[in-house]
Amino acid sequence: MSEHPEITPSTDATFASLGFSAPTLAAVEAQGFERPTPIQAQTIPLMLAGRDLVAQAQTGTGKTAAYGLPLVERVDAARAEVQALILCPTRELAVQVSEALYAFGRPRRIRVVPIYGGQPIDRQIRALRAGAQIVAGTPGRLLDHIRRQTLDLTHVRTVVLDEADEMLAMGFVEDIETILRELPAERQTALFSATMPAPIARLSQRYLRDPSRITIAAHARAVPRIRQSYYQVPWSQKTDALFRVLDMEAPGPTIIFCGTKRVTEEVAEHLRGRGCLAEGLHGDLSQRDRDRVLRRFREGRVELLVATDVAARGLDIETVTHVINYDIPTDVESYTHRIGRTGRAGREGDAITLVTPRELRQLQFIARATRAEIKAMRLPSDADIALRRRELLKQSLVDVIEAGGLEPYLGAAMDLMKTHDPAQIAAAALKLLGAREDADGAATPPEVSAGARPEGGMGRLMLTMGRDEGLRPGDLVGAIANETGLPGQAIGAIDILDHHAFVEVPEAKADDVMRALERTTLRGQRVRVEKAPLGAEGDGSPAGRRAAPRMRRGAGGERSGVGHAAAGARPSRRPRVSGKGE
Repeated sequence: MSEHPEITPSTDATFASLGFSAPTLAAVEAQGFERPTPIQAQTIPLMLAGRDLVAQAQTGTGKTAAYGLPLVERVDAARAEVQALILCPTRELAVQVSEALYAFGRPRRIRVVPIYGGQPIDRQIRALRAGAQIVAGTPGRLLDHIRRQTLDLTHVRTVVLDEADEMLAMGFVEDIETILRELPAERQTALFSATMPAPIARLSQRYLRDPSRITIAAHARAVPRIRQSYYQVPWSQKTDALFRVLDMEAPGPTIIFCGTKRVTEEVAEHLRGRGCLAEGLHGDLSQRDRDRVLRRFREGRVELLVATDVAARGLDIETVTHVINYDIPTDVESYTHRIGRTGRAGREGDAITLVTPRELRQLQFIARATRAEIKAMRLPSDADIALRRRELLKQSLVDVIEAGGLEPYLGAAMDLMKTHDPAQIAAAALKLLGAREDADGAATPPEVSAGARPEGGMGRLMLTMGRDEGLRPGDLVGAIANETGLPGQAIGAIDILDHHAFVEVPEAKADDVMRALERTTLRGQRVRVEKAPLGAEGDGSPAGRRAAPRMRRGAGGERSGVGHAAAGARPSRRPRVSGKGE
């Protein structure tokens, strides 16, 4: 095999400079990609030029876009013929690749069909007959279609072998060779593999023509001496996992890294919706907006900074306590850069990564390359979060004791000890402290989180009765339906806390429901009802600041955090997170 010199990508490369048409650039923009990764910067020009290539790169380096974007650029959308074929080792990867290429090709209406075992073959046959320009599939099922003559390879111009070493390990080499022999002789072939065992090297020598070789080197990198851990979660549960981690960690200033601008904005919006003081930082921001976000983060008016790698380049804020990789980084250099934002100036730091099952290989590669121990963690349960809250409450009392100035209260404490056990007094103080934290230190009923806004057309009411008084959701629904004639399906979300409850009803009926509930009794008790106060997130209003759980400074500047999920105060919904008020 004749090897062309390894290409060194320009650090200034952009997707626009790589030669894409306007529709493809529009797809790139829609995906929120900022700059090409190293594998993309090297691969895309060769793919666009029709060259054969062998690329050695780890999972998670952005190789799907490295070959996918050139494929959608080169296929003829006007021809309902299979023009590109992608071989994948597993059905999960075939589906993932198909979804990515469909998104890339949406502006040009390019059709992509995934072909894999476990799905009815007649459904795949119908999809192929409807016409598709790109097919991504597993070798076994692709061979089935070839033998049935339901997959026409006559017009295939490009074939991609994705994760070739995995297909080798799964025993697909013979199937791959059979498929390659069925393809037109005049074609472009691209092989991607994390490793290059001898059978894969022989395969490339036999079926690729004078290929260029691209290697994304895996150099060992030293990483800061900080605690590193990961949580394995399905993609669909990442947002919930992020909230649970924040509840458990009760962090100080934190940077949450995402892979694209789009995900950055989505995560920042979710955090703000839950009452967090969060801002996004990505390449679409003007320099003025970037400076504003960073200033607010440095000043503590923003607790959670959600950023892309490019936007956070060179960021140096000594007070960052945690880095959370919402998306796993694409390479070792990105990982070391990210986690290097914490543990600065001799401080301790934590780096936490959320990974899907498919991304474990990439994380293991990062761990080997950095010679770091990245500890597997179990996602916190509600009970874990409740226990954590109690620990933080205890630490808050210790902070107050160590800060001194308790003389005015010692007399009252001594009086209480005459009639009550000291342990009971301490427990009551903890319970009172937890309740007061939810109200930001004010002796008022807990206010609704900014993240719990009613849906459009609905009003939210607060009742002075809760779980400790025996109130159940059915009691509320029954009382409202019986007293107002409002059907049960018209009643919205219900949150029942210890001594208060919230219920959503149609805004036009809110006053009627309030009057009706105050005329009747719930479980034999009279209740007071009022419209729940709503503070817009981040507006500095009291309600906007008092969302729970809190992340605030304790005595001496240490971090403490308090959440709804205290013992005996488990919320009906997921605990909400918030930052300290501005």
